[in-house]
Amino acid sequence: MPARRAILVACLAAVASSATVTAQMPRPALLVANKAEATLVVVDPATGAITGKVATGEGPHEVVADGGRAFVANYGTQTPGNSLSIIDLAALKEVKRVDLGPMRRPHGLALPDGKLVFTAETNRLVGRLDPASGQVDWAMGTGQAGTHMVWAHPSGSPVITTNIGSDTVSVMERGANPLAWTLTQIPTGKGPEGLDVSPDGAELWVAHSRDGGLSIIDVAAKTVTQTIDLKTKRSNRLKFTPDAKHVLVSDLDAGDLVVIDARSRAEVKRLPLGRNPSGILVVPDGSRAYVGITGDNVVAVVDLGKLELAGRIPTGAGPDGMAWVP
Repeated sequence: MPARRAILVACLAAVASSATVTAQMPRPALLVANKAEATLVVVDPATGAITGKVATGEGPHEVVADGGRAFVANYGTQTPGNSLSIIDLAALKEVKRVDLGPMRRPHGLALPDGKLVFTAETNRLVGRLDPASGQVDWAMGTGQAGTHMVWAHPSGSPVITTNIGSDTVSVMERGANPLAWTLTQIPTGKGPEGLDVSPDGAELWVAHSRDGGLSIIDVAAKTVTQTIDLKTKRSNRLKFTPDAKHVLVSDLDAGDLVVIDARSRAEVKRLPLGRNPSGILVVPDGSRAYVGITGDNVVAVVDLGKLELAGRIPTGAGPDGMAWVP
């Protein structure tokens, strides 16, 4: 059966069956955080079937994984969240819920050098959790409003975060003394939110959620080199493809995935995907992307070779952040 047809058949089958926990974790696996129902689900990408479901804290928006564990940011709903869920993927069980105390609205996540970096939006800071001890061993304030998404170099420095309310990007860099960090603020357009660094590490692309634009930043110089008017209604997330050929931007209010040629900076295509496309995950081989369609309770499967919608996978209420387990 062709791969595309197999995904579509599996998606239909998933509608008719409830999610169950199986004895074995599929490899590879797609992890999806359902923020409206406070769950993390495991999806077999070969079939589109949900093979497991784990309860998290309220409003899980983002997830990252290190192979054996998943880490979920419990952003909260009406009441601000202040916890991180650590999930054993082999047992499909939350083994620890880390209480962050006064740190509220944890959101963006990154997993550099064996540590979990997270944003605490309410507190205008970025923190770092040592998974081994379960303790926060570092935190740094941005002094900016709406510290939301985060990217971190695999070595742990720099750490880059978008500040939606202050229209800035914060770059945090570790000095020769591990305790000495520098902070640089880079002005952008209105409402910077989704961000990603090019595979060669040279450029930082940031999508603006409030003016339809996109900033391209020289990482070494820490300056905006170009601003593109995407004419999006509300850009939400942004991801490079592994070959650095395309950049994908989800337009939450328009319901589209915008595909940009990274070299020419020109728009290639807009794919209508449904209500409120949000989180984007590109698989390591660059063959497809998964987009959380929060308003339709499905994850869209996008064929990146053809730049076409290949299927939809029902995952639960309010899918958003995703992670890939090889």
